[in-house]
Amino acid sequence: MRRSKKERQRLLTQTIEDNPFVTDEQLAQQFNVSVQTIRLDRMELAIPELRERIKNVASKTFENEVKSLPLEEVIGEMIDIELDKQALSIYDVTPSDVFARNGIARGHHLFAQANSLAVAVIDDELALTVKSNIHFVKPVHVGDRIISKAVVTGKDDDNNRTYVNITSTVNGEVVFKGEFEMYRTKGKGE
Repeated sequence: MRRSKKERQRLLTQTIEDNPFVTDEQLAQQFNVSVQTIRLDRMELAIPELRERIKNVASKTFENEVKSLPLEEVIGEMIDIELDKQALSIYDVTPSDVFARNGIARGHHLFAQANSLAVAVIDDELALTVKSNIHFVKPVHVGDRIISKAVVTGKDDDNNRTYVNITSTVNGEVVFKGEFEMYRTKGKGE
């Protein structure tokens, strides 16, 4: 069913308000128009692209929550956090993130996303990585969206340690796993 431009733009605005993380490709499919039409509609309506929408939501939502590092130092875009419990971030792989000869993402980008998420989830002014056990499960390529989830699995208050597991996926498939032992300044009775 073809909609008028005015009706499509009204529905587009509502859809993005309901889900600011929806992609232009998903919108094009939903409204049965080209991606270019969606981009033109967004420009006309002054709706920023996905990356900017994510940054806006994250900065409004998490700027006062993350204590251990400035939000802009988190690698990827923070989309959810519950301090000392869990956190979620996304990272879109760009051409500058991959090896030119094979198009596979450099591992340090996946590690940096996971490590910064492990730091961000700690409810303390200082959190440092003591050690990590990481496993690259599958290659990641240009255009892939990496969704990383941090889960706090335990604490050792006597030694000021927090243990965080990170699982990173692309399209629901695990591409990276990591176990992080984190130092924090808050210990027993603090």
